[in-house]
Amino acid sequence: MSAPRTGAPVLDRLRVGSAPDSWGVWFPEDAQQVHWRRFLDEVAEAGYEWIELGPHGYLPTEPDVLREETARRGLRVSAGTVFTSLHHGPAVWDATWAHVAQVAALARAVDATHLVVIPSFWRDDKTARELEPRELTAEQWRHQATGMERLARQVREEYGLDIVVHPHADTHIDTEENVTRLLDATDRDLVRLCLDTGHYAYCGGDSVKLIRTYGERIGYLHLKQVDPGILEDVHAHGTPFGPAVRQGVMCEPPRGVPELPPVLHAAQELGVDLFAIVEQDMYPCPPDQPFPIADRTRRFLRSCGA
Repeated sequence: MSAPRTGAPVLDRLRVGSAPDSWGVWFPEDAQQVHWRRFLDEVAEAGYEWIELGPHGYLPTEPDVLREETARRGLRVSAGTVFTSLHHGPAVWDATWAHVAQVAALARAVDATHLVVIPSFWRDDKTARELEPRELTAEQWRHQATGMERLARQVREEYGLDIVVHPHADTHIDTEENVTRLLDATDRDLVRLCLDTGHYAYCGGDSVKLIRTYGERIGYLHLKQVDPGILEDVHAHGTPFGPAVRQGVMCEPPRGVPELPPVLHAAQELGVDLFAIVEQDMYPCPPDQPFPIADRTRRFLRSCGA
């Protein structure tokens, strides 16, 4: 194991983990993805203690089975992930809640504490076809804000979990302007962020600035970097997110941006415990590719003090 660099602060408020995404997993089932047992074996071997559930149905959905499989590898679950289109208003609530409740029940059963909420894409991540306008109307922003608050309240009341909203490329919650608009429109005690450092950089944001400006709203971290050269090409050609990932826009730390040590130190300075889950989007990828990257990344984070 790599020790922290001499003089590097110990980042003891950060609980470092990884996720199925770092093994090229985007879907519950896909022939191009590694089997869930291999993911669990390798994430533990790489030295991570915490994991996320990934797409619902990828890992076992029977709580007893999932608890047994994670516990015998020394793993614990930090969060599940849900997808929403709350800007469409009350008409989508019932379908949204049916999906959320399914994931939340499993997350709670395995002692997770969070749900990562990803907003829906405005364009197809494979074809680039626009599914709806890139910008929300004022009414849709109101629906987004009130819907997130309702979701946070109901998830907390029924499952004891906190939601964290994940700004994401090719969604309506992406840039600094849109992220701060959501934060300013929602209750700070209900709606917090999963700050994904890679997606935020992809969309032009400064993670350290966001942490220092809205520190009380940062409830969770995804650690990720983008390749600035590939990102420039992606923006120049209007490449949608899926093909951009296949192009290698998300890269292995410390080869990209943002620099992670300043982000980690800013998060540590908040003085609260935070999950810091490594995610490196790389769907699809050869089955032998993820583990060496995950192992090197864990060693790099240890050298930073995390």
